Amino acid sequence: MTMKRLRVLSLGAGVQSTTLALMAAKGEIEAPDCAIFADTGWEPKAVYEHLDRLEGALSFPLYRVSEGNIREGIIARRNTTGGRYPSIPWFQISPSGQKGMGRRQCTSEYKLLPIRRKLRDLVGAVPRQRIPSDFVTVMIGISIDEASRMKPSRDKWIKNVWPLIDLGVSRNGCLKWLEKNGWTAPKSACIGCPFHSNAMWRDLKDNHPEEWADAVEVDRALRLGHNRGIRATEYMHKDCVPLDEVDLSTWEEKGQSDLFNMECEGMCGV
Repeated sequence: MTMKRLRVLSLGAGVQSTTLALMAAKGEIEAPDCAIFADTGWEPKAVYEHLDRLEGALSFPLYRVSEGNIREGIIARRNTTGGRYPSIPWFQISPSGQKGMGRRQCTSEYKLLPIRRKLRDLVGAVPRQRIPSDFVTVMIGISIDEASRMKPSRDKWIKNVWPLIDLGVSRNGCLKWLEKNGWTAPKSACIGCPFHSNAMWRDLKDNHPEEWADAVEVDRALRLGHNRGIRATEYMHKDCVPLDEVDLSTWEEKGQSDLFNMECEGMCGV
């Protein structure tokens, strides 16, 4: 079987990748042969609704791939390989009281792995067949204000490119482009992502009560029975207290200035 070269958009369905997808559909940038969305099974309802609408506006196929439901894996205390250790880097308190964070494997297991598997399928590679270097070009939605997140693929046959960087477009520029073209885009992240900022948790609690209740339930489940060989106590929020007990008041509500509030929003990693 002859393999074919591909140009693919890695679609997270957030602001930047949505902008890339629509720019390509409108002919403003080189269009991919297809887009791929890796579904963790625990995205907010708004993301799935947005994805359905977006698919209808594209001029190229959109494939949805999955390595399983990450929420079910959390509850079952299993990762995608069947191991006991969690894929998500929960905040932890050791028996000695020391705070830390677990290993981050969720992006690799639930995003990169299923996309990589789909790419091999689309290329036409049989199992264990070697694919030539830079055979597949993957478009990634990173804007100029996130340039530090640019990383080459670990697979030599995949060449990552960043069209928004080449165009000099920022995240704010993406928002303006979307507004001009009659679109918005939700924040694309798992409902219970530990990298949520307090503002994001507050929005979930105030505006999406069902999803907030779901996150609270899963957070509580993290501490039900430590039978995975993990001695530390795990939490979804960085304060290392149950999610429904976290103080999500704004600095203004606390009567404090946020001038020196340099809280990290966890936008690291690709």
